Amino acid sequence: MKKIVVWALIASLAGFLFGFDTVVISGADKKLQQLWNSSDAFHGTVVMAMALCGTVLGSRLGGILTNGIFFLFSALGSAFANDPYVFAAFRFIGGLGVGASTIAAPAYISEIAPAKDRGRLVAFYQFNIVLGILMAFLSNYLLNDVGENSWRWMMGVQAIPSVIY
Repeated sequence: MKKIVVWALIASLAGFLFGFDTVVISGADKKLQQLWNSSDAFHGTVVMAMALCGTVLGSRLGGILTNGIFFLFSALGSAFANDPYVFAAFRFIGGLGVGASTIAAPAYISEIAPAKDRGRLVAFYQFNIVLGILMAFLSNYLLNDVGENSWRWMMGVQAIPSVIY
């Protein structure tokens, strides 16, 4: 049983990345709109919504590449992006990771868990989504005043838990 708990905790880190990726953009949102002088319509439908589009597609892909590679590419690519289209493309890649993790991680945990522990172990995933959201808000707060390009740090910091995962 101890091995199963460890495996469930590892798989549930996908939930942490899900929550983190979903919320980390909130700290960079207005800074990016000002930087690229984007209209509200363009900013909302291209810069902000691409991760959601990726999530829809990623959920259809399910278990393909459910490791942290999508999250890592998204974090680093978004941090180094110099225009809204490149930024949106890397956010889309992150969305693929979110979508795939929403299918694969809880399914994996429920498959490895004994019936009597299934709910408790799958709850690790749900808990980690909320923890990822909290950590994204915290990291945005802590990185907000690191300079003119603080948004790059906000987006790039996700590389750390992605590598761990």
